Amino acid sequence: MVSLELSEEERMIQQVAHEFAKKEIRPAAPYYDEHEEVPYDLIKKGAAIGFGISKSGGLLTTTSALVPSIIAEELSWGCAGIALAINSSGLAAAAIGATASPEQRDHWLAAIASDENEVHLGAMCLTEPDAGSDVSNIQTTATRDGDDYILNGEKQFITNGGIADVHVVFATEDRSKGWGGLSCFAIPKGTSGLQSGTVWKKMGIRASHTANVVLSDCRIPAAYKLGGGDGSGGAGGGSGGPGALGALMTLERTRPVVGAYALGIGRAAYEYALDYAKERVQFGRPIIKNQGISFMLADMAMAVDSARLMVWRAAWMGGANVPYLSAEGSMAKCFASDMAMKVTVDAVQVLGGQGFMRDHPVEKWVRDAKIFQIFEGTNQIQRMVIGRALEAQPKKG
Repeated sequence: MVSLELSEEERMIQQVAHEFAKKEIRPAAPYYDEHEEVPYDLIKKGAAIGFGISKSGGLLTTTSALVPSIIAEELSWGCAGIALAINSSGLAAAAIGATASPEQRDHWLAAIASDENEVHLGAMCLTEPDAGSDVSNIQTTATRDGDDYILNGEKQFITNGGIADVHVVFATEDRSKGWGGLSCFAIPKGTSGLQSGTVWKKMGIRASHTANVVLSDCRIPAAYKLGGGDGSGGAGGGSGGPGALGALMTLERTRPVVGAYALGIGRAAYEYALDYAKERVQFGRPIIKNQGISFMLADMAMAVDSARLMVWRAAWMGGANVPYLSAEGSMAKCFASDMAMKVTVDAVQVLGGQGFMRDHPVEKWVRDAKIFQIFEGTNQIQRMVIGRALEAQPKKG
């Protein structure tokens, strides 16, 4: 028998995350959206509970594959920008976990772990001005020089760029090898030649810091190359793991969590629009009594629930090591982010003129939702991935 009921542990974590979002995140969301500041205080409070990369481990010590998506949905229901700030070191941690040797893994993960007293951040530096979806076109170079590597290049739109305690940088050692020439490096804050570039002013998710990272003759010990400091790592890995290419492939399993953030935004907008439609009276009755409004809300409810099912399925598959033969991770991210964009726009429509005003949060949720169709692989790229996966399947029947 298949059950979609959460376990007692999962329900407890969901409730803790929801209460934190309700009591801590939502009241602070307008300030951070307006001022575009990093919410260090909320990162500390979240780390004390176990959100993000926490020194205590906290809630994330669970073995449930659904928990990261459950937490992402609830925190994003509060504010996607703050949720991303709290969990912003996750991609760096995923790259470290997929690439580093056990000793490196322990060292670098500890360097980006926060607690209630101190914030430590990680940044995954992948995107470049000329290498967005086309990661194989990475131009940042890593040149071996004795016991060191020298890195040169620029990374663009990096979460925590320039302020992170550890920057996990993808660079090429040999462009002629394409993907095979890529390697992954950990660079601590304060390293000479590691500089902050443009700090971007964004449409949405404004509590999440986004900046370029410039590497100018940035010299680091060869031991900072993840998984193969002796030069043997590359895309094939060294003694520690699958190398840079393996790390990028591992990121496919983070896409359901990206979908969960979008799900949280869409759910928040749907719930707000539903409550408003029940309370707003026109022509002597609540506007939800009008078929035009009730049908919109019905479509919103179906879309939110469908997105959650796709996110949870992909999360379960990732945890159970079930292969994404139909690119289910991409499906979850793509469907949920498209849902969030449509539902937030429809929520504005339900509120009418009020929805266009900043007195209500739905206009913010529209702005926050848009990026989820773009980062972690645009939804056009996700559809390419899905299409290729379907093409590769054997003929049925």
